[in-house]
Amino acid sequence: MVKIGIIGGSGLDDPEIFSDAKEINVDTPYGPPSSPLTLGTIEGKAVLLLSRHGKKHQHSPSRVNFRANIFALKEQGVTHILATTACGSLKAHIGRGDFVILDQFIDFTRLRKNTFFEFFENGAEHTAMADPFDETLRGILYASAADLGLKTHGQGTVVTIEGPRFSTRAESRMFRTWGGDVVNMSTATEAALANEARIPYAVVAMSTDYDCWKEDEPPVTWEEILTVFQRNAENVTRLLVHAVQKIE
Repeated sequence: MVKIGIIGGSGLDDPEIFSDAKEINVDTPYGPPSSPLTLGTIEGKAVLLLSRHGKKHQHSPSRVNFRANIFALKEQGVTHILATTACGSLKAHIGRGDFVILDQFIDFTRLRKNTFFEFFENGAEHTAMADPFDETLRGILYASAADLGLKTHGQGTVVTIEGPRFSTRAESRMFRTWGGDVVNMSTATEAALANEARIPYAVVAMSTDYDCWKEDEPPVTWEEILTVFQRNAENVTRLLVHAVQKIE
């Protein structure tokens, strides 16, 4: 049976997008997830919503319990995960409000628990990560965006930084030379754990700013990110609802 997990929260906290919505509290061996899970249905498909940073955005990127989040979805029988994320654009052609269906990540984090396999008492575990995002789900997200007429880039490499601070100009320019298309503070950790849990996972990233490499405009601020994301929250919701209907 298909059960879809949605990780995000911005614009998706309204239970009216679900039928028969109810909130459930769960715990895991890694502690509680970032938020209670909202369980409901979209067009007859079972869906679980989890707010990555908490219902009040109270968890900074370095304090998000990514292991608990993925473990909780796995324990609830989730078969596919769709995630949303805000990101800074590292390329001039990826404008504010554009969507990017990510296909690669570069992990620039340093402080996080990013694996379920800290110990090898039951044998060594080295999860393949060459293509960390599920191709079928990526295709569904891109097709759904096309159906809705949303400006979307079909692939992109995200550089995930530790946060919560933003990049320096030197870092931002370095990420561009590495081949990064966008930068954020969540995806690499989440994608690695979803792969270890063997749950197909895909992300739609929304560009909210140009980080700080683009010197002909002011560096990004948190207020700017919120403004762009809130302006496009309805489009994010429409995209995910449309995509959920295509998952089999």
